[in-house]
Amino acid sequence: MRELPGKLDERELERLFSGRSRLVAALARREDPLEVAEDVIAELSEDEKIEALNAHPRIGEASAEQHGEEPDVLAELGELNRAYEAKFGFKFVVFVAGRPRREILPVLRERLGRERAEELETGLSELVAIARDRWTRT
Repeated sequence: MRELPGKLDERELERLFSGRSRLVAALARREDPLEVAEDVIAELSEDEKIEALNAHPRIGEASAEQHGEEPDVLAELGELNRAYEAKFGFKFVVFVAGRPRREILPVLRERLGRERAEELETGLSELVAIARDRWTRT
């Protein structure tokens, strides 16, 4: 397991955070970007926070962390993702950590019952956890 880096460029951060965003650009200018990510996020506007979440793939879409699953699970994830995005205005982000998508369904259902501000904070926290995990596993 690797220690968190002292410096990363935008390309490396784009890989860790699933795409280009103003969060990634801000982190590339900082020392210890994965350690200070929460502080940098706190400085962002709401639009910039949403941009960072929306760079991440939807649960149920193909990615290295998400493994194959049954069609009924994928259909329900699609339906819940649409409901989540309609309610909150940004993508659902959760640290999957190798769990089957079926195990994410109750998490998504529970988070749909939250308030928007809490969910924005949770999604960003999960995004940082994903980036840190990607770094330590590579």
